[in-house]
Amino acid sequence: MVQRVAARVGTSAAVRSRPDKPTGQLVRKAGQSVQKALTRSLGMDGERMSKVDTAWLRMDSPSNLMMIVGVWILRPGISLDALSERVRERLLLYRRFTQIAREDAAGAHWADDPDFRMERHLVTHRLTRQRGQTEQAALQARVGELAMQSLDHEHPLWRFELIEQYDGGSALIARIHHCIADGIALISVMMSLVDGGNAPPQRKSRKAAKAGLDGAEDWLADTLIRPFGDITAKALEAAGGGAAKSLSMLAAPQQSLSHTLGQAADMARMGGQLASDLAALALMPDDSPTRLKGQPGSTKRVAWCQPIPLDEVKAIGKALNCSVNDVLLGCVAGALGAYLQRLGDETRGQEIRAMVPINLRPMEDAWKLGNRFGLVPLVLPIGVDNPIERVFTVRSRMNSLKGSLQPLLTFGLLSVAGLLIKPAQDAMLSLFGRKTTAVMTNVPGPATKLKVCGATLEQTMFWVPQTGTVGLGVSILSYGGGVQFGVIADTALCPDPQQIIDEFEPEFARLLTVTLMLPWGEAKG
Repeated sequence: MVQRVAARVGTSAAVRSRPDKPTGQLVRKAGQSVQKALTRSLGMDGERMSKVDTAWLRMDSPSNLMMIVGVWILRPGISLDALSERVRERLLLYRRFTQIAREDAAGAHWADDPDFRMERHLVTHRLTRQRGQTEQAALQARVGELAMQSLDHEHPLWRFELIEQYDGGSALIARIHHCIADGIALISVMMSLVDGGNAPPQRKSRKAAKAGLDGAEDWLADTLIRPFGDITAKALEAAGGGAAKSLSMLAAPQQSLSHTLGQAADMARMGGQLASDLAALALMPDDSPTRLKGQPGSTKRVAWCQPIPLDEVKAIGKALNCSVNDVLLGCVAGALGAYLQRLGDETRGQEIRAMVPINLRPMEDAWKLGNRFGLVPLVLPIGVDNPIERVFTVRSRMNSLKGSLQPLLTFGLLSVAGLLIKPAQDAMLSLFGRKTTAVMTNVPGPATKLKVCGATLEQTMFWVPQTGTVGLGVSILSYGGGVQFGVIADTALCPDPQQIIDEFEPEFARLLTVTLMLPWGEAKG
């Protein structure tokens, strides 16, 4: 059949062509016609899914489902009817939330769900508490349970569960498959649900955004979508802002840039950085063999702490000449080290590697769906006991990553993975599992608390999925003047993630105390 379709389309294209057209152009047009005809004949009508999104669609495993899981705590409570109306007004205007992800012979495509029903995707649940269990512990147990419940692939890959009665308010558990979008895009989508949020067609232009944004959009512009490194930013700019174009440019820079001295110098720097980063990824050793690594099972648990004051974190950062990010990551490393020590493990000199997502999309595309991010490996010094030395170590390593092109390289690897058959994709991505203990996100949220359907969004937390044999996810989120630390863990590797959470606040208090004891003017390293 394929040969008959190709012959028919090729003959048709030749008949319609003009003799003066270049042969290459005729071949390209014929090829495009063949591809369209094959797509129709194989039942693949609909918008094609990008190769990166296809890779995420096929990455589900019995131990790790590729869902972004989030929790909102709202006070006072909200009703299912109010939330349903808000979702219809705002969320469903994003077409992906009414479309099915279909795998096909050429990869995957998006198709409208002919039987879309809101009640499949927005449901209520009543928490049941065991004797002596707090409401928060019951909610955490429910989130862990849902993290291992697969979404229905016969319908759009998202589901919200509203717990109408929770701790004097309500709780919303959101699950969205990673093939729909990455965390940055989904934060923008979820912000459309807050009071005063905008639906996608009303998004302001880039020019209007620069002139002034308010509320959640202002936060997105100023803190979340920001440059992540001078060299990588130049690579993106030189290629027109697209990560895939940047990879093409890096492969053949002489074909992509004008030969000015300034551009030549930039390309020389990028070429050297590219060679260095390729070598670093290729030669990256397997991660430290702690109890947090191994073969995960099929049960997850989550835990999170109460917010700590962001002003105190900023004060430590100012005293130590470090960023808020450096301070928090230093505390995370300390909490993980303390957890392992409590279980009797020797941590001196030990380090573990966490993969950190890095945004690769410009501000004006923040609301668009799909996956546009890369990854950088951050080595956490869990074996350093001195809290200030630990923060300085993190600062040094973060600074060394700021000029890295590794986000572009890992984005390219995911694109290649989407082209492969699933066994080959799994083999390729298993490399990340061997070399990584955790996936870590650190997101600065709005400084003031938002409202949803008239209720105040008091707390929010989310986790991105782990892949392969990675069994630990770490999330740091600043919001409304506080900072929260959350963990999602496979119980075969970490039976009780609350024990890690319980170490975070003491590590922060220890760092604060030691910083205050330093002589004035001697804190900066």
